[in-house]
This record gives sequence, C-alpha cells and structure tokens, in this order.
Amino acid sequence: MGTVCRQAHELEDAMDFPVEKLSSMTPEQERQFWEQFERELDSDTGEAAQEHLAAGYPIYYGDPAYPGHVVKEYPDGRRQLVDFDLKTGVETVIQDL
Repeated sequence: MGTVCRQAHELEDAMDFPVEKLSSMTPEQERQFWEQFERELDSDTGEAAQEHLAAGYPIYYGDPAYPGHVVKEYPDGRRQLVDFDLKTGVETVIQDL
C-alpha cells in the first residue's frame, strides 16, 4: 500500500485538494477534485510508473478486464490481481495473472 499512498500524495501535490480531505469536502469541492483528478489521469504519460518500476518498486493500476480489483505489476513483469481493505490498508492477493 506504500506505493499507492506515495503515488496518491504525488498526484495530490499537483492538485488543489488533498485526497485525505475528500470526505470533508463540499459537493462543489468534491466535483472539482474529481474533474482535476480525471484531467491529471488523462494527461498521464506513464513516465512515473516506468520510473517506479525502474527503481525496483511495483506499480498498481486498474484494468477493465478485472473490474473492482487492482493489478499489481512488479519490475520483473509479474502481475497479480489484488484487493485492499480500505479500513486497514491490508493488501490481499487474489490471483497471479
């Protein structure tokens, strides 16, 4: 979960609203947050993900082939389908891909 948090904080640094404040945002602030979040994702070149992999860290991403789950990709190319307990942050491997 550390990588996910680090990536969220990197994105947060580029945004006007911190993700930790999402639950306390007004509806208008939340709308603006998600609009900005989507703009950031649309302009993502994958450079940060490649840097993470090159540094020896796994990356996490969604894949429409696995709705409701997260794909964890390791620097060696291995991939796993994982889920997270949002309350505890515990990562659970569902299966190797």
